[in-house]
Amino acid sequence: MNYITAVLMGVLQGITEFLPISSSGHLALFQYFFGMEDIESQQMFFTVMLHFGTLISIFIYYWHDIVDMIREFFLGAASLFSHRGEREKSAPPPARRLVLLIIVATLPLFVVLPVKDAIESATKNVTFVSVALIATGFLLFFSDRMARGRKTARTATVADAVLVGCAQAVGTLPGISRSGITISAGLLRGYDREFAVRFSFLMSLPAVLGATLLELKDALELSLDPAVLPYCAIGVIVSAVVGWFAIRLVNLLARKGKFGAFAYYCWAVGLASLAAGFIVR
Repeated sequence: MNYITAVLMGVLQGITEFLPISSSGHLALFQYFFGMEDIESQQMFFTVMLHFGTLISIFIYYWHDIVDMIREFFLGAASLFSHRGEREKSAPPPARRLVLLIIVATLPLFVVLPVKDAIESATKNVTFVSVALIATGFLLFFSDRMARGRKTARTATVADAVLVGCAQAVGTLPGISRSGITISAGLLRGYDREFAVRFSFLMSLPAVLGATLLELKDALELSLDPAVLPYCAIGVIVSAVVGWFAIRLVNLLARKGKFGAFAYYCWAVGLASLAAGFIVR
């Protein structure tokens, strides 16, 4: 590990976490082809820190939405024990409905917990990751061809949230883009394009935070060299800054319906890594 590697992986994480091209897939391929698979404890902790950096970028970009949701969460809880709650049952504020939808969409992730180890082992299988990237390409290709929806936080249903949440569970597989599959699922359910992106990133907060804490626990159980900490700090800063710009780019592309361009990229990377994997074995 050196500072150049830390910066490169921070840039890679910041871009791939939000652009629909799979951060886990790219990091897995990077580690495989650059011989970093054996640095288990250091690499695991460094990867956790990179995810923490992109988590920071979501908090910064969607700060106002997050503040509104936190306020509405407590107001909603308080209204359950007041007469005011009876009047608001028919039309809760959009931010309060968004909290409910995100909670519902997070529940399918609990199904993933029993197979967490199997999913992590898949990151070392370059063939699996490559094929998953190719599948992500097809997903993005068809997402641009879906009809434009109109659903927002006011009109999205619990069933919509469940389906998008199931897509997020599938997105834990290395090579499957979490943002790509959840945004596509939202579009399939008739979400407005901007709301599909917003919902995808906001619903990632509890998912990424939970996964980061679990991975951090595993990483700290292994011997950790303190010398890796400066590289982690660089990685966090770079991934957070690059991630913020990546979120802006995704929102711009979503409005214009231009996700299909990433399909060709995923196909190219998937096919190239698939071929390279056979060569270097």
